[in-house]
Parts: sequence; C-alpha cells; structure tokens
Amino acid sequence: MNKVILIGRLARDPELRTTPSGISMARFTVAVSRPNTSNAQQQTDFIGCIAWRRQAENIAKYCRKGSQVAVDGRIQTGSYDGNDGQRRYTTDIVADNVTFLGSRNSSTSSPADFNPMDTMDTPYSSPMPNYDMPDSPTMETTDVGEDPFKDFGEEIALSDDDLPF
Repeated sequence: MNKVILIGRLARDPELRTTPSGISMARFTVAVSRPNTSNAQQQTDFIGCIAWRRQAENIAKYCRKGSQVAVDGRIQTGSYDGNDGQRRYTTDIVADNVTFLGSRNSSTSSPADFNPMDTMDTPYSSPMPNYDMPDSPTMETTDVGEDPFKDFGEEIALSDDDLPF
C-alpha cells in the first residue's frame, strides 16, 4: 500500500501551472519536523508535493509560505533527462487531499474551526476559510467574473506527459 500523511508548514509559496489542455497543477514543499533520536533535537524534512485540478487552484489561492497543512496522498517517483544530459530522479507526494489547518500568523484558529467536508458537494469544490478573520466562522466566496490567476505571474505550460495518469 502506498499511503502518506504529512502535517507541516509550507516552506515557500505554492507554484501554480497549467497543462496545455487546461489542467491546473500546484507544486509546494511541506516542512515536516521529526525527532532526532541521538540528541533529542528536532530535525526538519522538506518534502515536495503536487496537487491537481481544483485542489491545486485552492492551494495556490489560499496557502502561502508558513501555512499549516495536512497532506494525504501517495509517493510517486520519476526521472527525466536534464539540460546537461544527466538523468535526474524525482520523488514527490501526489496529494489526494490537502486540509488547510491554519496560517503562520493565526494563533487563535484551530483545525476544528473549519472542516471542508461539511460543505463539500463534489471533491475540491468547497470554499476555503477566510484567514483574514480567524474568529469568524463565515466562508469566503469568489465572484464568478474574477480571474483566479491574475496574481500568479507568467503561465508556464506543461505537456500532458507531465500528468501522473
């Protein structure tokens, strides 16, 4: 069984990309602490993750460096030839589900304040919490006419060969 569950904070802002066929993909890195058994100090692992479609769009829109997330997914390995002709190997976590647990600055919010499963009618379609007002139980919605990609700079095209299926 290939199953991974991580809880950590984003090490940098997520990168949103789109394939030529219009499928969204977000790459993000989760910093996860682990105890060091030799001297009882914690060490940090930086684990690369990938999310697809609506979930990728939500991660790019609502998460920033320092946001705490829980990632449920699977390990996927791959390889490619670099520009220098050398074979490169990759290991990523392909996220099946990402739960937003809070932001770096929210000390009063807790995971119990927001459960996306309560409002989810289809996978990845629930609105995300309003992190500007952590004490408020209201949900943020987006206008239909708003461009969700306006703040993410230049679009990078991916080929359908980049898809994991």
